[in-house]
This record gives sequence, structure tokens and C-alpha cells, in this order.
Amino acid sequence: MTRLHYLTTRDNARIAYRLDGAPELPLVVLSNSIGTDLHMWDGQIAALIEHFRVLRYDARGHGASSVPPGPYTLERLGEDVLELLDALQVRRAHFVGLSLGGIVGQWLAVNAAERIERLVLANTSAWFGPQDQWDARIADVLEADDMQGTTAMFLGNWFPASWLEPLRAEVEPFRATLLGSNRHGLAGSYAAVQETDLRRALSSIRVPTLVIAGQFDTVTAASHSELIAGAIAGARLLTLPAVHLSNVEFPREFDGAVLEFLMER
Repeated sequence: MTRLHYLTTRDNARIAYRLDGAPELPLVVLSNSIGTDLHMWDGQIAALIEHFRVLRYDARGHGASSVPPGPYTLERLGEDVLELLDALQVRRAHFVGLSLGGIVGQWLAVNAAERIERLVLANTSAWFGPQDQWDARIADVLEADDMQGTTAMFLGNWFPASWLEPLRAEVEPFRATLLGSNRHGLAGSYAAVQETDLRRALSSIRVPTLVIAGQFDTVTAASHSELIAGAIAGARLLTLPAVHLSNVEFPREFDGAVLEFLMER
């Protein structure tokens, strides 16, 4: 029996989501990296549901959600979260986002701060560099014969080399998800990253914020996290000896830091 639910957004996309934990507990939203689905957070659920109700969702173009024609905008990705909260009749929630999910979290904290209680931004950036560099990446994923090369690229960016040869059990679900990904969903999401430049807006964020960096992250360098934490008043910075998916590589440390931050009074 599936535990997925579906929301049809105002622009007629179908967003798959899942709820875990007791309904009376405060809600925390978990938001994904490009190329993953809501199962990227499987390792966090047992710890979180002791204290929170957890909302996970497949970003548009990913997993069991629909793949609307791209390009996607960051505003639209943020509105997907707001529509989910509205549908669940939740006025305020905690938000934990990694990579693209962290970009969405920044947008929400700038544009809908009244909906966010506390914010965790993991392995993310406010700006990913000149826009034109993304044109080739979008073309590559759309023109490739299959997903093998894209999958290898993502895995190499996400995990230590020692996890890939031989492939560790933790990596296999991510490999399978990437191989089954819809290229148009990836390209649409790349476009949202391409347009992102939140550097000037960061100083307007007043939501309590924890920033988690990966010391060996080549996608969102630790310096990107340092910039975010330095720009948001009162933000805290935790650097883990991780590559990009710090929640998978160091789950105990990640979960401990997130729980301590979200439960602080």
C-alpha cells in the first residue's frame, strides 16, 4: 500500500508527497537535491518523527511527481511548497533543504518568511556562477543517448570516491533513481538553478538559520555556505567532513545538529 499523496498545483503540476509522524507534532518540510526523490531523506525519518511530523515531497520533474514542460523557475518551486502547506492547513513549518532544496529554502525565507519557523540550509549556494555555463549542462542532459553519463557525473559529485569503487550499499538507491530520472525534469530544474542569485537578498532573512557545509563539497563549496551564514543575521555554520549529500554520508552528525537546532527554545 502506497503512502504517497498527491497535490495538483495551480499550474496543474502533480506533486507527490508523504507524511510521517504524529499529526499533532510540529511540521518539518524536507526538500531535495536535483536528481533525487523524497527517499534521499530515508535515513533522517526515524530520528525526526520522535519530535516532528515530517513532510517529504518529490520536486516537480522528479520521482512520482509530474514532469511539466520546462524551464522551471525558483519562484514556482517555492510556490509548490507554499501550496503543499496550504493544502495541509499548516501556517508555519520548519524547513530543511539540501542543494536545490536549500535554494528553495532561501527563496521562502526571503519571500514567505511568515511561513517558516526555522530554516536549515545544507550543501547549498545563493549563486552557482555565470548563467551561460548552464546552457551546456542543459543541452548535455537533453541530448545524451541515455542517463549513464549523467548518473556517473552526479554520483561523482555527491559521494567520496571510496564510496563508488566498489559501490557502497548507501549509493545504490541514488544510482537507481538517477538512471530512472526524466531528463526534462532535470533540465527544467537546472534552469531554476541557472537563474538563481540570492546573494543580495540574504541579508533580509530574519528566520533563525542553521547552515551545514561539506568540507569536500565540489558542487556547493564550503565557501558558499560561509557566505550564506555570514550574510544572515545570527545564522550558525556547521562544517562536516562530507562531500555533497552530508545527510547520507554523516547521518548521525547531521541529524543531531538539525534536531538540536529545531528543538531549541
